[in-house]
Amino acid sequence: QIQLMESGGGSVQAGGSLRISCQVSTVTLSSRCLAWFRQYPGKQREGVGSIVTADGSTDYVDSVRGRFTISRDNSKKMVYLQMTSLKLEDTAMYYCAAGRPSYRCDVPLREDDFRYWGQGTQVTVSS
Repeated sequence: QIQLMESGGGSVQAGGSLRISCQVSTVTLSSRCLAWFRQYPGKQREGVGSIVTADGSTDYVDSVRGRFTISRDNSKKMVYLQMTSLKLEDTAMYYCAAGRPSYRCDVPLREDDFRYWGQGTQVTVSS
């Protein structure tokens, strides 16, 4: 059983930066695939990126590659999503997710592949 809790969302101006966090409650964070999804109102969640906690390897969708960075601190059981050069279209509810095997942790990320979800944190980008 894994429990996830996001934090750090808020409002930021376009072009700015924001870091959101995910606290992972599990015996160990090693050898897991953690992913970040976002959801627009009335839409399904879409994966934006993932990290393999064992080696820190990451993958991103094209729309955020070069602007978003996922990192982890295994000792603190934390996963982070650093967002830079934020755009209006980055406004969404952001979720962290777990459950996909670490050997299959690259994009595309399907919502159905992830069993564990946090409650989400809202990110709002304004002009």
